[in-house]
Amino acid sequence: MATTFKTFSNNDKTTTRTLLHEAIPMTGAIFSGTYQRGEHGTHENIKTYAHGMFQSVYDYPYLSSSANHIMDITFGYSSASQLSSAGGNPSTNTQHSKKINIYNSMAQQLMGYDLDGKVRRFDRDGSLNDNSGKMDDLIFLNFSRLVVKDEIKKGSYSMTVVTGGTVLTNHQKAEFYVTITDTNAQNNYFTNSPAGEYGLLYTSSGATVDGSAVGLVFYQAGVVCLTSSVFASEPRGRYGLTDPDNGASRIYCDFGDPLSTVKYGGSAGITTDFTTSTSGDGGIYATITGSTINVLADGLRNRLRNVQFNNTTELNSTIYFCRANHNDFNYSSNPTYLSSSKLVVKNSSMDNPVSYITTVGMYSSDNELLAVAKLSEPLKKDPTNELTLRVRLDY
Repeated sequence: MATTFKTFSNNDKTTTRTLLHEAIPMTGAIFSGTYQRGEHGTHENIKTYAHGMFQSVYDYPYLSSSANHIMDITFGYSSASQLSSAGGNPSTNTQHSKKINIYNSMAQQLMGYDLDGKVRRFDRDGSLNDNSGKMDDLIFLNFSRLVVKDEIKKGSYSMTVVTGGTVLTNHQKAEFYVTITDTNAQNNYFTNSPAGEYGLLYTSSGATVDGSAVGLVFYQAGVVCLTSSVFASEPRGRYGLTDPDNGASRIYCDFGDPLSTVKYGGSAGITTDFTTSTSGDGGIYATITGSTINVLADGLRNRLRNVQFNNTTELNSTIYFCRANHNDFNYSSNPTYLSSSKLVVKNSSMDNPVSYITTVGMYSSDNELLAVAKLSEPLKKDPTNELTLRVRLDY
């Protein structure tokens, strides 16, 4: 127990902030295939719920105690979306109210409210106060805090998806892949969200100009919002791809689970008004309105080739400089320091007192021990030298 205390002055302490980054690579095998039971069996690392509003993806069968939650997948569209009134009768849309509620819930948290108290819609150019560039039908990837830590590092997010045709037919064709990244987000990001900072997502083949973004990534919240038009055709799906097999501007997207006996999306593509179709099924938009969220999540998982980003851990530290002047701490309170009232480290009365510092104790103003720092080796202290010990507290 210490008997001599020295008070820190303002010059004896400082604070620092360190950002630690960890690469998080996730291959498509995690999202589909690795833990599938049989050719047409269930995926043991995918957890579904009775409410049917989202799917959870784990890195291991979710019933195992070793499983770690990676992310949740869900879909939603706003009441202002054309999907909300597809076919002129919204009541025929599968899980119509749930998809609208999901969009509104995510928008409330990530976009906030305007001056009139209305929920802002997601915007592809970061300008929240106008009606242009709105994204009304979105895929939401909500990454767990376990993988995101404090935030996603700006400029590090990348995902590759399969677009067009069926996954079984085209998963080996590089021309059907599209890579989506937050290009230059470390220098160009937005702070007008209640959830913190966010950046715009672009396709690798698209220019980073106003109105060309295909989604948003919210760094502190760990949420990615991807417009469904990535999987759609022109002109409604302005940001989709061209079918390389026929060079046409429209592309069909079989978005259902490729191992399912039922296929979703039309092989004949969609017309300008996606509420009608040359084949009657309307591609991705008909899939969104006519399928459950679980079916949509199945389709997306099977089209994810990889997802990768760097997470960030913010390490805040207070550094204390413990200064032992020439006349400080030259004696020890250890009982073995004395023998018959004599210092055991002195051979004669003329010798200088000496001590060996092994531990630094941090005390409160009431002299209560709060923290202990151990030295790697004892340091000799006597009136002929001075020591400054640097103690760092991380939190």
